[in-house]
Amino acid sequence: MQEIHALLPRHLIQRHQYVANATSAAAMNRTKLGDFKLGMLVVFDDPMTVDNHLLSPHVARAQGFYFYDMKTTYNAWIAYTLIFNSTEHKGTINIMGADMMDEETRDISVVGGTGDFFMARGIATLSTDAFQGADYFRLKMDIKLYECY
Repeated sequence: MQEIHALLPRHLIQRHQYVANATSAAAMNRTKLGDFKLGMLVVFDDPMTVDNHLLSPHVARAQGFYFYDMKTTYNAWIAYTLIFNSTEHKGTINIMGADMMDEETRDISVVGGTGDFFMARGIATLSTDAFQGADYFRLKMDIKLYECY
């Protein structure tokens, strides 16, 4: 079993003053059903680090999307690829599934990979590491690969 531990920051463009630093954008606006952004689609391209220090080196990039899919609480369906290009790892890991944000930890499926992670299978356990309203949140991600050729 191979394990990877990393932090995934998420920036959401909500106001014009954040555009220069944003790494994600709403591609489709929310519906008017409920108060939990139902239907809003967000596309992201985020750096990943091993800790929460601002100047930490990036270990990978996370590129993908999520959309809010409940009208009674915050919940999302997420799909993204982790792209590794370093001396330690080269390749990708593909992750997708339901992100039930009210839970302290959530398990999301690892459904594939390339390079060092060829045909990877496993679980990515997510937990919220930091949260600042609707403008910023950071996820802690612990990945356990059970199959990786």
